[in-house]
Amino acid sequence: MSNTDFSIAEEVEAAIAAGSAEKCSATVERVTALFLASAGSYDEEQIELFGDVFERLVNAIELRALADISARIALAELSNQLAPVSQAPANLIRRLARNEEISIAGPVLTESPRLSENDLVEIAKGKGEKHLLAIAGRWWLQEIVTDSLLARRFPSVSRRLVNNPGARVSAAGFTLLVAQAASDPELAVATGIRADLPAALRTQLLRGATEAVRARLLSRAPSYLFEEIRAAISAASSGVERELSRERDFSTAKVLVACLKKEGELDAATLSGFAVQKRYEETVAALAELSKSSIEIVRPLMQSLRSDGILVPCKAAGLDWQTVRAVLDCRFSTGVTAEAEAAELRRQYALLTTENAQRMLNLWKVRRH
Repeated sequence: MSNTDFSIAEEVEAAIAAGSAEKCSATVERVTALFLASAGSYDEEQIELFGDVFERLVNAIELRALADISARIALAELSNQLAPVSQAPANLIRRLARNEEISIAGPVLTESPRLSENDLVEIAKGKGEKHLLAIAGRWWLQEIVTDSLLARRFPSVSRRLVNNPGARVSAAGFTLLVAQAASDPELAVATGIRADLPAALRTQLLRGATEAVRARLLSRAPSYLFEEIRAAISAASSGVERELSRERDFSTAKVLVACLKKEGELDAATLSGFAVQKRYEETVAALAELSKSSIEIVRPLMQSLRSDGILVPCKAAGLDWQTVRAVLDCRFSTGVTAEAEAAELRRQYALLTTENAQRMLNLWKVRRH
């Protein structure tokens, strides 16, 4: 007897009783077509009834054919068809959204209006990168959802989110983006041209950005942001220059370092402590002593806008990378060395030998005299 001889209810019962994933999949297609034909005219009770039917069929497919490709295709097609429908059964949509298969969950995560902010936050906290990417592509996202997405710190999710004009980002969310952007030039550019990025965070972003990133920012800046970004670049650059070039008094630091040396307490750990606490004068004086050079040699290296020179006395002093990184960051009272720049400096530091570092220091001493 053909399907047309049954009512839909009888067909559903027959498909479930038969235990065939293929028959359940075919019945899902029939029920979906029937639902979509008049979805706009159904009341909540009718929608709920359809939801119960769908869930029974989905149960049968999932329980009896977990490894069946055709069954997964059927569920993915159901998700695609119901995703844009505002009258779709809410419980069914939530179930599809939590499916581990992204081909099934993705369409409703990206598009379905039946998912609440609480649903999206829960999924953002518990699911993997692909599910978060789907949510990040939704046409409209409130700050509570974007905060949950950004908290997971997936670079791909952050990039998709910041490029989504319908995603609202909180100040806390932008702070996370700026921190991530320090090691991600693509994210730095996309974040920098967001009109809703707070001015202080834009300056912070640009302070640690490379010249290449700054140039790309200006080239991609919309006309209404061009002057603001250019001014922020100027402010970031001049702020660093002012900080690096300001006058310093090393007299107290010299006395302290001399005392530490006399007591046998001046070592790499002491220097690291000064640097982490951003005690600039003590850091310079301690590095000069440990590298067997002088403050007059180390100070210009610390004040230079280029960072590679300070690697030389650090290598001569035999410092590990963690201490070197602290010394690099100590040059700024706020902020740190950008991650991309730090990675390149670490590579250079590994290649630099102690012998070459000492030879360069000796050469600089001769030139100074």
